[in-house]
Amino acid sequence: MEKYSRILVRATNWVGDAVMSLPALAAVRARFPTAKITVLARPWVAGLYRKEPFVDEILPYQPESVLDRWRTAAELRKRHFDCALLLQNAFDAALVTFLAGIPRRIGYNRDGRGLLLTDAVPVPAKGSIPPHESFYYLELLRQIGWVDKLPSEPLIRLAGERGPVRPVVGVSPGAAYGTAKQWIPQRFAAAAVDLSNRLNTEIELFGSKSERSLCEEVRSEILRLGGSALNLAGETTLEQFIERAGTCRVFLTNDSGSMHIASALGIPTVAIFGATNHITTGPTGPLAKVIRQDVECSPCLLRECPIDHRCMTGVESGRVVQAALELVQISTL
Repeated sequence: MEKYSRILVRATNWVGDAVMSLPALAAVRARFPTAKITVLARPWVAGLYRKEPFVDEILPYQPESVLDRWRTAAELRKRHFDCALLLQNAFDAALVTFLAGIPRRIGYNRDGRGLLLTDAVPVPAKGSIPPHESFYYLELLRQIGWVDKLPSEPLIRLAGERGPVRPVVGVSPGAAYGTAKQWIPQRFAAAAVDLSNRLNTEIELFGSKSERSLCEEVRSEILRLGGSALNLAGETTLEQFIERAGTCRVFLTNDSGSMHIASALGIPTVAIFGATNHITTGPTGPLAKVIRQDVECSPCLLRECPIDHRCMTGVESGRVVQAALELVQISTL
């Protein structure tokens, strides 16, 4: 078996993808328990790995020019990595590690980067592996012999310890990919107020800075319905969000990075799906539940709905509340 003392992992660029790649990173640590594992990640993703036991070092990476890439490659060269594992699919990931002179460079053969890799692994054929995206990253390791077989079921967990559960309903009404993934703000508000009344909890709204107005719209509706809520959109770092989300009693969300984090923390998580495929990118584990309306055009994978958004307007708040209550009950058993 090959031995490596310094392994570089190029992380994916989106929070949801980064969460779904966590089982692969854990498998790298299991394979090389004494190696120093460094993660090269975009700044907005880097915080995800702060408390993960399989990461020894995090290097933020935000190139804005060719010169920035040369500088990063020069810095990596100084660190004398034995191997680079590219979980990110882009040409850039292979180029920087090639320029850094890392002797073994492993990644899927896509985006025209095969000649820059020492191990250009074929992309799995459709239907050859289980559909959940987490298997895509694990299959890369299986094909190079770093894992013996794929797990029977997808299960993603953030290793950071959860704090004491707070009486809070967490709500994340946004989604970075586009509005087609977003449930109706007024229904998020109605479900949150109903749950807050039934569980005797407060409500906290989460999102990015660009989602603050959306969260404020939800908060205004919550106030109209007689509830109260704290709008934290744009006011937390990724690490702070993980810490606060990890102590929520229950979490309501669209298909988003927040969903992946909440479910990976083992929080009772209800995710409303419409435009995207819950089979490939849904939350995992017994405390996560997907709510969706079965319509002929879903999943369309579009950013914006060109018709009447029927996949989301068909989901009533009562269904979400009932699913949340069931998960809360399971979590207390």
